[in-house]
Amino acid sequence: MNPFNEKPCKIEKCVADWRKIYPTAYDKNDADAYTKVRAILLNGAEFEESWFMHQLARHTTDNNLRRDVALLRRLEQQQQKRISYFKPKDESMLETTISYEQLAVDLTAILAQTEKNKYVKAALDFALLEDFDHLYRFSDLLEMEQGISGEKLVGTYTEIMPGRPTIAEHRHPFDDVRRPITPDASLSTKLHTMIITAAEQQTMNFYMNLGTFYPTSDLGRKLFLEIGMIEEQHVTQYESLMDPTSTWLECLLMHEYCECYLYYSAMSEESNEIAKKIWTSHFEQELSHLHFAAELLKKYEGKEWAQVIPNAEFPTLLTFSNNCEKNKHYIRNILKNTVNNTSVLEEYTDLNNIPDDYEYFKYNNTVNKTPSTVASHKVIDNYINEFGEDYRFTVAEHPVKALRNRKEDNVNLARKKD
Repeated sequence: MNPFNEKPCKIEKCVADWRKIYPTAYDKNDADAYTKVRAILLNGAEFEESWFMHQLARHTTDNNLRRDVALLRRLEQQQQKRISYFKPKDESMLETTISYEQLAVDLTAILAQTEKNKYVKAALDFALLEDFDHLYRFSDLLEMEQGISGEKLVGTYTEIMPGRPTIAEHRHPFDDVRRPITPDASLSTKLHTMIITAAEQQTMNFYMNLGTFYPTSDLGRKLFLEIGMIEEQHVTQYESLMDPTSTWLECLLMHEYCECYLYYSAMSEESNEIAKKIWTSHFEQELSHLHFAAELLKKYEGKEWAQVIPNAEFPTLLTFSNNCEKNKHYIRNILKNTVNNTSVLEEYTDLNNIPDDYEYFKYNNTVNKTPSTVASHKVIDNYINEFGEDYRFTVAEHPVKALRNRKEDNVNLARKKD
């Protein structure tokens, strides 16, 4: 599929009325876990697109370009609202959070397994173990406070057990900045950096804006606060991987291409009838957006779309359903071999390889001044005290010996030298 070869509808035909913008929400008890995951991912892509265009408008004095961008942005905003309101009002904030973390885990694992750029793959592997741990912490909170099993929400597609402990993830900001990819990077690598940045940014924004409204407990509010800070670190990592040399309108074209790719991927495997209609409708609209962006690139920068995307055939589609078992094996392997890793500026290394006076230890000990009171640890500690052992959903023994004890939360792994 080359979206540039498709004939789109006229851009004005993409405007929707309120009836279409406000869809029938999915049934939280019936919808597949990956339907919820796709909705979050596509919502994140729309959010990223919209705010990118706001930044574009703030960095040009050409009001004609601003008007063109405003038109395109309005259409993207309508799509974003439609996806956002696809979520049902009876789904609690914490139930939604489990889907956010499942997306982070499974999306990252899928991208890492197909990524050919070794440095980008290393970044994905590194953050993967941290999002995996977040899923575990939030799942224990959910079961403890709402009596809802995380296993039910993830549809058994994703294991729930400790990853790199969240308390160990708090690094100095200097150590979250990565080397950017180069302009000659493959199309799939460019897409991967855009997709993962959008997904993690959506999670960061969800936690930073809604965490304070968590209604059940102060501990839950604190957990959203803590993990929200890690999501900031992840966005810092992933956005720094993206190619910074592209022009504003080249970036706009890539954003639209990325959305076409995501919607086409989603509609190709969606089982929920309402969701499939939304993804299909949005794909058809995105074709119009893409061609409009190509016109803007030619009008304002004198470039053809093929100069930005020489081979525009979609790479292998992004699918979740047929990757869940591969993901489980992959995550277990990454856990076994890299759980003790941290980062030193742009590189990754075992914690034992860094000097004792490295900034990581000072920063982590400052943030976690009293480890016993840190929210990510306290949630597990409280659960163990109440139920005797932590909550997990696993298909086999934990691959890391130090994380097999279900009666004690490990606050030293990847944080203290052996």
